[in-house]
Amino acid sequence: MQPRAVAPQQSHAKVQSRSNALTPLVRAALIGLMALSLVVLQTVMAYAKPESLAPLAEKISPSVVNITTSTLVEGRTGPRGIVPEGSPFEDFFREFQDRNRGEGEGGETPSPRRSSALGSGFVISEDGYVVTNNHVIEGADEITIEFFSGEELIAKVIGTDPNTDIALLKVEADGPLPFVSFGDSDAARVGDWVIAMGNPLGQGFSVSAGIVSARNRALSGTYDDYIQTDAAINRGNSGGPLFDMDGSVIGVNTAILSPNGGSIGIGFSMASNVVTRVVDQLKEFGETRRGWLGVRIQDVTQDVADAMGLEASTGALITDVPDGPAKDAGLETGDVIMSFDGVEVEDTRGLVRQVGNSPVGATVRVTVLREGKTQTIPVLLGRREDADGAATPTVEEEAETPDAPEVSSLMGLTVTPLTDEMRTELGAAADMVGLAVTNVEEGSEAFEKGLRAGDIITEAGQQKITSIADLNDRVDAAREAGRKSLLLLVRRAGDPRFVALTLEDE
Repeated sequence: MQPRAVAPQQSHAKVQSRSNALTPLVRAALIGLMALSLVVLQTVMAYAKPESLAPLAEKISPSVVNITTSTLVEGRTGPRGIVPEGSPFEDFFREFQDRNRGEGEGGETPSPRRSSALGSGFVISEDGYVVTNNHVIEGADEITIEFFSGEELIAKVIGTDPNTDIALLKVEADGPLPFVSFGDSDAARVGDWVIAMGNPLGQGFSVSAGIVSARNRALSGTYDDYIQTDAAINRGNSGGPLFDMDGSVIGVNTAILSPNGGSIGIGFSMASNVVTRVVDQLKEFGETRRGWLGVRIQDVTQDVADAMGLEASTGALITDVPDGPAKDAGLETGDVIMSFDGVEVEDTRGLVRQVGNSPVGATVRVTVLREGKTQTIPVLLGRREDADGAATPTVEEEAETPDAPEVSSLMGLTVTPLTDEMRTELGAAADMVGLAVTNVEEGSEAFEKGLRAGDIITEAGQQKITSIADLNDRVDAAREAGRKSLLLLVRRAGDPRFVALTLEDE
């Protein structure tokens, strides 16, 4: 009987043992599934569109303003700031303006009248500083700010920056104003949700939502850094803010790409990291003060790199050195700027931004590649605004006048030494030397790269040339060095650029 009693107890013990052994595994599996579910849920919540943007809109709306400008103009002008040319509403607004401008009868010249324009902006401080676009308030005699509450105040201009199309205004209020802060535009990613706010087509406060479509867009300005978005932006939205989902301003709505003047989902907002630097300077000085290096530059393309014997197509190639900081420091045409103030230079766009963001009067170390060797040269930066409109110098060497005109054809180009008559005809300086291009073969590499009759070649192989013999010597030297192309410095209407042309087989 005893064995029969023991057997069930042993069996129960085995089952209990197996149960205890399985429990940790099951428990671990359950914990793993729960953790995975939590990660998935967090990811979905992070990237999913918010259920409603109403709470965010309510929070930021009081800081957004409508801007109305008034300008005294002479004679008849078309619709300004409301309806784009070619819009189906253009005739309607023109008729409206014609009825209200008091134009004289019988072809009489109308008397001066007031013209209004609309735009948007946003408050950045409780004491009344307002940011908008320069083109919204440019030339205005009077600027009226309308707040979300309906209150209106007259604003004065603190400063403007046409280069980035940013203006800083100031209003005097009885108490602190609701305001918003700038965010980090560099942290914005393609696909992030954004909100645009403003006064589209003069319809009043309006909100539109979309995503960041692209980053680092350049339109036409030297310091452009635009965020592209598909959030609806129309005329009247100019100067309004582009918000991230935290309610921080990451851009100022400035431009749209559109064949008809209306939004087609391609809008551009100047990045906040550009705007904040401009606003800080306008607030402190009433103007911008950007660093100035004093060189003309172009990108180092692969063919240019091959012609110069460079390992990589990076850096900024100096095409001209006018009077200024760079010339005083010893930088030369043909130098390739590899780094600026310790930061590697990838291309000209990056260099221009970095120089512009540097303080005026600072001494920076510029590393250049010259004749295959690197040199680091200290440069005392000037001020970009002081240099605007400065004349471009010409080559100082005297021209060698040949006894008889020479003509040579190579690399698809027909060239001849410059004469006084050619200099006058081409608008070149009296002391410029080089070879004039008299013909470019259609279909040649030179034609495809934009060379045309009337261009002037002043350097070949980074050496000045005054005759066809000089050009032939540079061609021979390039071949002896094993290079497949020759770098030419070409000037057109005074503007220089480097062009690399493939050497023909001997």
